[in-house]
Amino acid sequence: MTGDVSQLWVYLSTTPLLWLAVTLIAYQLGSWLFRRLGCSPIFNPVLIAVLILVLLLKLSNTPYQTYFKGAQFIHFLLGPATVALAIPLYREVAMIRKTFRPIAIALLSGSLAAIASAVGIAWLLGGERVLLLTLAPKSVTTPIAMGISEQIGGLPSLTAVAVVLTGITGTVIGDLVLKWVRVHDDTARGMAFGVASHGIGTAHAMHQSRVSGAFSALAMALNGLLTALLLPLLVSLLR
Repeated sequence: MTGDVSQLWVYLSTTPLLWLAVTLIAYQLGSWLFRRLGCSPIFNPVLIAVLILVLLLKLSNTPYQTYFKGAQFIHFLLGPATVALAIPLYREVAMIRKTFRPIAIALLSGSLAAIASAVGIAWLLGGERVLLLTLAPKSVTTPIAMGISEQIGGLPSLTAVAVVLTGITGTVIGDLVLKWVRVHDDTARGMAFGVASHGIGTAHAMHQSRVSGAFSALAMALNGLLTALLLPLLVSLLR
């Protein structure tokens, strides 16, 4: 009986749909726990899903390449999901026009701070050039960050890991930091989450308010565009 179960698992573990289903179930479980535990940022659904998947992959000795054959369908949807964020932006277009100047200043400051902090900390800890280039776009949404990393000579797969960790960390501690510095305005909070924590932060901001979610989506999109323009230029100047 045990042998039959093992053979069944070996067969199922090689089919893409298994890991697609497991990923969706893990996220649904994370969302359920998030709601049950009072929507605390510490129990972020993405964080819970990642921990569940890592544990399952480790226990089953499943290579990441095998897992990604199923997860690539979700990865493909990142692009359309990012484009769909234009909907909340359109709803708040009047407010965006009124606050264009502070948005531009906050965006430029946040983008440069994200790059400088990642590269600076890695450099102080003795990181090599390829690691610095890999971490530089860590505050940009995954599809854009991986493209930037490849263009400037980093490691796109490692950049994707850094992006996810950045998004989760920013979402978990973001509310605490913003409360500590007494930032309560929905516009400012949305910009902070969008610049620092990209898509994961934007999802969290949308749970807080429509305005916060819209400005977070705006910040995420513009930060991706600005970083894609600035980072290759900065790298070429520093060579």
